[in-house]
Amino acid sequence: MKKLLLILLCLPIIGFGQGWTQTFGAAYYDEGRSVQQTTDGGYIITGYRMAANLTRNVYLIKTDGNGIEQWNKSFGSPIYNFYGNSVQQTTDGGYIIAGFTESLGAGGDVYLIKTDGNGIQLWEAWLPNTNTTEADVGSSVQQTTDGGYIITGWTMSFSNLTWPKQNVYLVKVSSNGYKMWEKDFGEAWNDDDIGSSVQQTTDGGYIIAGSTQSFGNGSGDVYLIKTDGSGDSLWTKTFGGTGGDGGSSVQQTTDGGYIIAGSTQSFGNGSGDVYLIKTDGSGDSLWTKTFGGGANDGGSSVQQTTDGGYIITGWTMSFGNGFSDVYLIKTDGSGTEQWSKTFGGGANDVGSSVQQTTDGGYIIVGNSVMSTSNASGESDVYLIKTDGNGNVTSTFNIPINPNRKLQKTVDILGKETKPQTNTPLIEIYDDGSTEKKIIIE
Repeated sequence: MKKLLLILLCLPIIGFGQGWTQTFGAAYYDEGRSVQQTTDGGYIITGYRMAANLTRNVYLIKTDGNGIEQWNKSFGSPIYNFYGNSVQQTTDGGYIIAGFTESLGAGGDVYLIKTDGNGIQLWEAWLPNTNTTEADVGSSVQQTTDGGYIITGWTMSFSNLTWPKQNVYLVKVSSNGYKMWEKDFGEAWNDDDIGSSVQQTTDGGYIIAGSTQSFGNGSGDVYLIKTDGSGDSLWTKTFGGTGGDGGSSVQQTTDGGYIIAGSTQSFGNGSGDVYLIKTDGSGDSLWTKTFGGGANDGGSSVQQTTDGGYIITGWTMSFGNGFSDVYLIKTDGSGTEQWSKTFGGGANDVGSSVQQTTDGGYIIVGNSVMSTSNASGESDVYLIKTDGNGNVTSTFNIPINPNRKLQKTVDILGKETKPQTNTPLIEIYDDGSTEKKIIIE
């Protein structure tokens, strides 16, 4: 009589990917604005957290490589608002955070915090503009090659401005947080110009991306400014159409040019799209791309990846599960989309910052409301780790060792047995793999 052997299950055949998600926060509104992988393989995050009396303080979170919180710190005051917008690990193993505070002046000041590797504050610096006491905000910080720091944001404090108007603000400070010089860029009219991202360039100068209403074609344009090492403008460029466009993130690319991410209402499919611009070293456009659907989508952060392409995060109202979702887009070196992913629940989720990690995956931070039942709008810091294909979870086949040897055969209760027809059995091999079989006669 013919016998049929069925292999019902073979283990191990499933492996787990590099991805996970974590949230951090309390009962009120908490937001993640910036993330970086640290030298120990973990992550450092900044943003802000809201207290019971509704004041906001700078929020600094350190996690291990699996996103498990190791410690968190708050900086600020129970009376005034303090915000963290940008964080970077420094060469001494500590951290530098830039944001702003409403505790001094008429509108607030750039706020800079230096900590050690455990998040213990070493010093803090308020950086009021030397002209007046109007509002100044720090959006982005980077440690410079001289050990100091460069910050961009926006200012309402220059005396040639007609209030309420914002200019791009660039501030250089020493390693101890003392202001060395400051610059502003824009026009003295009632149009806003904002700096969102800054990076020191290979020639020792700086590249700034943001938004301008003073120059360009429309109600707002992407604003790209290149300076020398003293902060003096070498050239400026604008990009956009007749609608509202803005830049959120810039990085110098390996070819000496620049990649900028932001949002556009002038081009694309919907009421707003992710806007990606590649320029040469002189700021002249090489190509532009838009990404999105029929609703409102935008880009917050971009980085060149090790394969020469780009990774972008932001938000989408066109795709995903909720009102808005975290939007992750991978392109090749020409800006052509290779894949995109969304992350979130049924309400509002936004991606603010992305970085490629040493394992080839990506780390994203933002904020998440997660549920439409959360009527009061409380949110948490949202940390997402993906593999190189943007997956939070993945499966893959583990090859079976052809030289493995059978150790024993057991029944489904684990009792050693001999093969019998029409009875399930489990074969256990010397490499730890197992197979579940049944012989049908």
